[in-house]
Amino acid sequence: MRSLLAVLRPLGGIGMVMGLTYLVPIIASLIYDDGVWRVFLQAMLFNFTLAAIVFAATHRVRYELTPRDGMLLVVLAWSGGATFAALPLFALIPGISFTDAFFEAISGLTATGATVLSGLDQLPPAVNIWRALLQWLGGMGVIVLAVAILPLLGVGGRQIFKAETPGPMKDQKLTPRIAETAKGLWVVYLLLSLACVLAYRLAGMSWLDAWVHMFTTLGLGGFSSHDASFGYWNSPLIEAVAIVFMLLACLNFGTHFLALYGRNAKPYLHDPEIRVCLLVLLGSCVGIAAYLYAFGTYADFGTALRYASFNVISVATTTGYSSTDYGLWPIFAPMWMIFLCSFVSCSGSTGGGIKMIRAQLLYIQIYREFVRLLHPSAIRPAKLDGQVVENKIIFSVLAFLFIYIASLVTIVLILLASGLDAVTAFSAGAASLNNMGPGLNQVGPATTYAVLNDFQTWVCAFAMLLGRLELFTLLIIFTPVFWRR
Repeated sequence: MRSLLAVLRPLGGIGMVMGLTYLVPIIASLIYDDGVWRVFLQAMLFNFTLAAIVFAATHRVRYELTPRDGMLLVVLAWSGGATFAALPLFALIPGISFTDAFFEAISGLTATGATVLSGLDQLPPAVNIWRALLQWLGGMGVIVLAVAILPLLGVGGRQIFKAETPGPMKDQKLTPRIAETAKGLWVVYLLLSLACVLAYRLAGMSWLDAWVHMFTTLGLGGFSSHDASFGYWNSPLIEAVAIVFMLLACLNFGTHFLALYGRNAKPYLHDPEIRVCLLVLLGSCVGIAAYLYAFGTYADFGTALRYASFNVISVATTTGYSSTDYGLWPIFAPMWMIFLCSFVSCSGSTGGGIKMIRAQLLYIQIYREFVRLLHPSAIRPAKLDGQVVENKIIFSVLAFLFIYIASLVTIVLILLASGLDAVTAFSAGAASLNNMGPGLNQVGPATTYAVLNDFQTWVCAFAMLLGRLELFTLLIIFTPVFWRR
């Protein structure tokens, strides 16, 4: 009961912030005269009023947030935010069930990009803006945005930030105060967003498409305003712009902040994740291009490299755009891409998966075990980029990997038991847990998740939330120890 009371006031504050975001689709609806602004206005008033009532009713409750409270607040904020965000979709899209509307909303807020919708080209512009905006907010984390505002409401944000921020080393701070850290990250996010929308516009997109795809590129979400995704333009220049900003978004925003604050590129050179991330992506793009060319998928290596580069980087960074139906490629290529999406994104980025730094620490620990087997008396500390990594972090990463594999296996088995074929079940489970979006076969890039029944849809929705909150934050609330005093 104490934890629930502690989170209600900040939850109301976050809800009010979320309510204000409806102004974006309202303005878009008025600009493009698509006639749906009243629905978004009603949703905004309902969301904001309910959140304000919760906030006002608990204004005398003043608890310092504990780690337990931070985790509960994050879970309630994400699931509650998706529920409210689904309401305008449920009201505006003909024939959509609330299950599918919630799936679309949670896919947006978790920056997953799996969709149940088709006919995106005919949707009202404000609806596509709303879907994309959810991914932009979810990419960096609407919770981190609220952290910068919560101190004004008299609520500390430290525990929220630790519960939501991706990566194993959550105690590191870029600035002395947590609110300043959140603000600094958002400044970088906004600057990159402005650069991205201008780049898309100059490359040939309309202003509407530029805004929609900026939101989903920086959030690494992958929602598009066209059924054909980037195949709609068939433009190497637009694809190149997307590649640049997908790569920037999959790097640690803390590194971007330090580079901007110090006005030099040294933080990028000293970041141990970036080198490995870029090398893996470069090798994969060239390798898959050569593979496709060798199998005759494309007539020349240049064309193979173009399509391989865009789609490999899109999937590996957990964005989920497509410029062609890569589900038709020889099976090794898309399977390798799905494998990449499980670890390529850096910690502190808007991407999903276990993050590159965890993959590096796992490799280091494996190598330590090899050394120990050959030299039982040797003492070899784990080092990353010359710095010793404490054993407690290694143990935490090992526990995370176990939970990750167990979660993936469980989700895939449940989907298999529900009647899906093996390729669809595995790719849907992996894509949802890694917040990547499109899978293969029945849920491939040329299809949608509308083929799933309600049960399968809720399983994938849960997997998206589980992956976005990095497993422990969500799973721990289902344990008895969480609710004991």
